[in-house]
Amino acid sequence: MKSITIEGQLRTGFGKGATRQLRSQELVPGVIYGGSQEINFQAPAAAFKNLVYTPSFQIAEVVLEGKTYKTILKDLQFDKVDDKLIHIDLLELVEDKKVIADIPLKFVGVSLGVKDGGKLITKMKSLKVKTYPKYLKENIEVSIDNLELNGNIRVEDVKVEHYEILNSPRIPVASVVLTRQLKQEEAVTPAAGAAPAAAAAPAAAAAPAAAPAKAPAKGKK
Repeated sequence: MKSITIEGQLRTGFGKGATRQLRSQELVPGVIYGGSQEINFQAPAAAFKNLVYTPSFQIAEVVLEGKTYKTILKDLQFDKVDDKLIHIDLLELVEDKKVIADIPLKFVGVSLGVKDGGKLITKMKSLKVKTYPKYLKENIEVSIDNLELNGNIRVEDVKVEHYEILNSPRIPVASVVLTRQLKQEEAVTPAAGAAPAAAAAPAAAAAPAAAPAKAPAKGKK
């Protein structure tokens, strides 16, 4: 599993003034939760770039005064004006303590419905899971090979050993829908086994019965 190293320092100053000073020096304050105690630290904003601005799930090894803390990303705060990172929360990984994490989904295979002309729609990018740190991985693979046209894969269909999936089980994860072209083709294709209108009409109604011939007119006497 991928990991990055972030080198920082323990924080000594707190309060709004100290926080503003950190940000003026392009340092980001952060907190590490989940261990025996909360740890307040600071690190250069650039050090968090590969952790924050990526869809990948990674381990962040934070080095503070010679000690390394193995963590995962928990929460972020950005400035409302310039969108810069202003605070980060990390969760320390403790071997015998379960953690909750968002693991990205990776869809593999080719759907039957796509082969039939449908379009694959992915509705979830990750799943929230509860597991021990040793079972954390970069992504959860979901096979779509058997996904048919107008079919769904739901959260309850995703099975991962050692993972307790916390999302609602009936939420769709991916589906295959009709494309506009396929809908148009279905609209103009007559239903199978339908008989032409003319053939369905009763034979008797095909031609009206002939009218009886009129008797010749009699002459005047």
